[in-house]
Amino acid sequence: MYRSIKDILDELMGTCLTFILLIPIAIIAILVKVTSKGPIFFKQERYGINSQKFIIYKFRTMYLETPELSNQEFKDIENFITPFGKILRKFSLDELPQLFNIIRGDMSFIGPRPLANSDINVILMREKNGASKVKPGITGLAQVNGRNNILDSEKAYFDQLYVDNLSFLNDGKILIRTFLNVTLAKNINRE
Repeated sequence: MYRSIKDILDELMGTCLTFILLIPIAIIAILVKVTSKGPIFFKQERYGINSQKFIIYKFRTMYLETPELSNQEFKDIENFITPFGKILRKFSLDELPQLFNIIRGDMSFIGPRPLANSDINVILMREKNGASKVKPGITGLAQVNGRNNILDSEKAYFDQLYVDNLSFLNDGKILIRTFLNVTLAKNINRE
């Protein structure tokens, strides 16, 4: 029951927030374009509900020559992030274009993060534990418990725990913890 309500709430809130944030989104888009060479948006294939692939949108925070690796695989990730990209990542503003993914129905505000091919181990664990049966989110239980600073097995565990305890109350708790983490710039080792 809650999943159906959650889908409706996600699309309504996604649409409302997009209209409210239209001017800041436009300003950020212009600043991304004028501060470094390349496209405004970073687009990447990710795994969503039932491990179905979709294209995720984020503001580009890295230089064009950056190799396609997960954050954990970089030894010197700071050298690949643009100066403006560092600001966007610090305040999670690079995630704003995912509002379009929510409106399209690819994502939810809260759920397991949509992962790329570089995270195939977690994707396979999610398929086994049932965590792939919900839409991925901008934030989730694994994100508020360490983000990229936790092991793959821990990510899959938190994702399963989220799905097993899916509720309005738990989503509210995750939302509050996300807000606190972003405000305090806690665990900002971003994907």
